[in-house]
Amino acid sequence: MELTKRIGQRLRAARQDQKLSLSELSGRTESLSKSRISNYEQGIRRMGLEEAQELAVALGTVTPTYLLCLDDKDPLSARERELVEYFRQADERGKDTIVKVASDQSGFVAD
Repeated sequence: MELTKRIGQRLRAARQDQKLSLSELSGRTESLSKSRISNYEQGIRRMGLEEAQELAVALGTVTPTYLLCLDDKDPLSARERELVEYFRQADERGKDTIVKVASDQSGFVAD
């Protein structure tokens, strides 16, 4: 399969894993339009390094190297993705509780 299409498939999968629309993902970025992201996903246009970085930050669950097919290892396991999803759906009190439980379990001191 052509690299540009594989890159697009990874981007689409990462977006759909979070149940984001193209508009929602676009809104999380600084400069990428819905149509530009759609072009990346369809393999019409290949994203560059800057765009991969911006999309990775907006998604929060993938790295730019993963999106660009430079690293085949998904940065999060299915279990980690589940935890991220619970965290994102929680209100502020719930988020604080999740962080506290994780901190207590690991001995890590959060800010």
